[in-house]
Amino acid sequence: MLLGSDVRPDVSPSFETNNFKIKMKTTNSKEIIADRNMIAYCGLYCGACRSYLSGKCPGCKENTKASWCKIRSCCQENNFLSCADCTLLELKACKKYNSLISKMFGLVFNSDRSACVGKIKLLGYDGFATEMTLNKKQTLPRK
Repeated sequence: MLLGSDVRPDVSPSFETNNFKIKMKTTNSKEIIADRNMIAYCGLYCGACRSYLSGKCPGCKENTKASWCKIRSCCQENNFLSCADCTLLELKACKKYNSLISKMFGLVFNSDRSACVGKIKLLGYDGFATEMTLNKKQTLPRK
């Protein structure tokens, strides 16, 4: 869906982490790699985003222009890697996570960020990054 048929999996060992490093070769300027640092605060996987892959966006955590994002600000203030780490509120009760902008984003992009956060809780950050890389997905689809 995001990258087309020009994507070929290449699994090679990474000796730095003693884990397998999963790469997806693309014709864009960057590769899709399983990297927990590419998980956005809201649960999206920036590592598979077209804007990130084409070099137009540095990803959520490095994007200083995203100061408008209340989810990003909340996670930074509370030292959370993402909303999956939050113990302050249930995700459904969080007004920052469930704002009008968030709902519009989910509708326009067919994105279920809540499912992404649930998947992070289930698989852990590395497992989620690996799954999203293998599936070449930025988000899980709405049901």
